[in-house]
Amino acid sequence: MIIGTPKETFEGEARVAMTPDSARQLVKLGHACMIETGAGALAGFSDKDYKEAGVTIKKTANALWKDAEIIAKVRQPSSEELGYLKKGKTLISFFNPAGNEEGMEAAKAKGANVIAMEMVPRISRAQKMDALSSMANIAGYRAVIEAGSNFGRFFTGQITAAGKVPPAKVLVVGAGVAGLAAIGTSTSLGAVTYAFDVRPEVAEQVESMGAEFVYLDFEEETQDGAATGGYASVQSEEFREAQLAKFRELAPEVDIVITTALIPNRPAPKLWTKDMIAAMKPGSVIVDLAAEQGGNAEGTVKDEKIVTDNGVTIVGYTDFASRMATQASNLYATNIRHMMTDLTPEKDGVVDHDMDDDVIRGATVAFEGEITFPPPPPKVQAIAAQKKPEVKELTPEEKRAEEVAAFKAQTKSQVTLLGIGAALVLGVGLIPGMPASFMQHFIVFVLAVFVGFQVIWGVAHSLHTPLMAVTNAISSIIILGALIQIGSTSWLITILAGLGIFMAAINIFGGFLVTRRMLAMFQKS
Repeated sequence: MIIGTPKETFEGEARVAMTPDSARQLVKLGHACMIETGAGALAGFSDKDYKEAGVTIKKTANALWKDAEIIAKVRQPSSEELGYLKKGKTLISFFNPAGNEEGMEAAKAKGANVIAMEMVPRISRAQKMDALSSMANIAGYRAVIEAGSNFGRFFTGQITAAGKVPPAKVLVVGAGVAGLAAIGTSTSLGAVTYAFDVRPEVAEQVESMGAEFVYLDFEEETQDGAATGGYASVQSEEFREAQLAKFRELAPEVDIVITTALIPNRPAPKLWTKDMIAAMKPGSVIVDLAAEQGGNAEGTVKDEKIVTDNGVTIVGYTDFASRMATQASNLYATNIRHMMTDLTPEKDGVVDHDMDDDVIRGATVAFEGEITFPPPPPKVQAIAAQKKPEVKELTPEEKRAEEVAAFKAQTKSQVTLLGIGAALVLGVGLIPGMPASFMQHFIVFVLAVFVGFQVIWGVAHSLHTPLMAVTNAISSIIILGALIQIGSTSWLITILAGLGIFMAAINIFGGFLVTRRMLAMFQKS
């Protein structure tokens, strides 16, 4: 098949859906590649780079759409581009099927196949094709960079001879892919970072990245992410009021706010109101990643940067990924390439549009003259939240009964073990001709093994690593043997036994101390 990539017609779009590297990979799948002249220029890829990768250069979009059988684009196709569709062609791009009725009907009328990259189901197997996450990751990173360029101070705190500079305080609203990328960038720059999300289960992810999760004193059942494609669901009015109250409390303290809250096919929820903006310090910055759907902040202007009367800068750009065109193009082209890998299972250049495949079916919104949107839910929901089993709280009497039962079981096992050991020693002693010196050493060995076993068995599970178990068992045997030999009449043996006890004790107690310090690094303060 011939895969073609036209130059993006959307104003200001610098990304391209095919890079020289992705073209080389597509050729290995048995496909031929072509691109419109200048399509990759804004992303840093020249026509010469494409020619060296074996890509045919087409002078006009019309010529490319005519010859290519599969069209790979970034942005939703324009009305003019929809006119190029015809039966047998496949379009792969962002398509916005829920809000693009014109495009859906055009694809149906033309008999063309359309794969919408934003419809790739969020399951484990499809992560390599998840273009939404790829672009959101870049947007989150770029949002912090934009905030820094409009913020008049350092992110990190500094103490210099000229004075002390406090660290910036950053609040990230929404801990999805973009939010987590923003959190990671902010903390790496040294800012004190806070994060909020309506899904409490993401708190551990936030805290693992060095940020502080903002909790609400409010409990509400949330819908499982598997049922919403990994997005947050709409919350109740009571939850919203509690959320806004918390934001009003934080507004005077934070210097930078990055909002990422979006619910598919709905206007962006207003989370940062005018009174919160008025409460912020002059010089503060708000970066609104939801500006394309109205913005999370009141006063956000799409594709513009404004400054409020109290000196707060609100950035409402919608092209964060495009502002890092080279990186974004590489990631998006890789997503496309992985999609083509699934569409070409035999790597022979023949496309197998398998509508029984969860990923292909989920992303396909038009197929052979029929609209196939919305897709059925995927058979595998890899992001489903695991419900914690309820643990019944025991009464004091039940706890006491369990302790008594455990003590009896432990005593029984120890008595059994001692009985078996005594029988073994007795059996060895009854062997005819067994020298007395051997029995002395054998009894010492058995006692050493028993004591070593008891020492290891009593270690807490958190410290019971294989390395600790082996070294402590050996050290226990060394100490026991040294204690027996330390009373020897030979001064050399006495010195060696003392050294053995000293070094083995250091190994045991020092090992525990080091392990505890290591574990403390992973404990919450």
